[in-house]
Amino acid sequence: MRVIAGTARSLPLKTVKGDATRPTTDRIKETLFNMLNPYIPGARFLDLFAGSGGIGIEALSRGAVHAVFVDNQKEAVKCITENLLFTRLNEKAEVLSTDVMTAILRLSDRREEPFDVIFLDPPYEHDLEKEVLKLMRDTGLVNEDTLIVFEASLKTDISFVEELGYELLKDKKYKTNRHVWVRKEI
Repeated sequence: MRVIAGTARSLPLKTVKGDATRPTTDRIKETLFNMLNPYIPGARFLDLFAGSGGIGIEALSRGAVHAVFVDNQKEAVKCITENLLFTRLNEKAEVLSTDVMTAILRLSDRREEPFDVIFLDPPYEHDLEKEVLKLMRDTGLVNEDTLIVFEASLKTDISFVEELGYELLKDKKYKTNRHVWVRKEI
């Protein structure tokens, strides 16, 4: 796994050992960021279920001004921290070692400005994307301009998106998974 473009281009990234995380392949990451590129420069980026931090690091490398990484696994947090130091992007980053729901509440309590882009890659088939979207909806972390992209299995029923007050913008399917793009409805 590597950084694909930007200031840290071609630098290799460490991954979390074992099967507790699912690193996004370089090919899928490149496709994702080809679509995300207009939203990244100057963005505040939130990487939930961050794993090795590859998505948030790619965003920072491509011009995001700040990224918050959230993961509750000790090995993942260590990996994210090492990758940020290695890519010299640590000054623009904050790493939260906690579960995603607690992190959302903490960030909301701090009265954070809304994020420009939020990416979440929860474990598949646990409805966590639905729970996260529901919790974030009523916080100040998300507004009608915030782009939210979540990764899910192809089997995931995404009909809940509109029920929760989000607009479905895009459903990009790959061979084994998908990226669902949503925005909070006004």
